[in-house]
Amino acid sequence: MEFIQNVVLPALPYVQIILSILLIASIMLQQRGSSLGGAFGGDNFSATFHKRRGGEQFLFRASIVLAILFVASALIAVIF
Repeated sequence: MEFIQNVVLPALPYVQIILSILLIASIMLQQRGSSLGGAFGGDNFSATFHKRRGGEQFLFRASIVLAILFVASALIAVIF
């Protein structure tokens, strides 16, 4: 318990800032170049099935892991 209070809790805000920046970057890098019609449902490319490969799959999985770590760090901040 002393380790959590003396080491983890003071470093937690910095960890959350780093995780949030990495999460935002991983989500922003996934954005495709779609037209304005895609925002209103007029883009037919988004309706087709698209398999993720290579870097796109890595970014997708990295964003999931970063989101889970961010939520876990937020729960640790609330609990302790």
